[in-house]
Amino acid sequence: MSEATQARKCVSCGINISGTTAASFKCPDCGQQIYRCSKCRKQSNLYECPDCGFRGP
Repeated sequence: MSEATQARKCVSCGINISGTTAASFKCPDCGQQIYRCSKCRKQSNLYECPDCGFRGP
């Protein structure tokens, strides 16, 4: 399944993401695409990269 057809989920809380309020960025360590919902971003919830385990705020 390509990245475009995979459901985007927040790595912090796991909800499905749609719309433009979500953040999308590459993991600082491995480059894996990471998605976070606006709620988790505002609350500075921790996230963990599903590929390498890198953790960030």
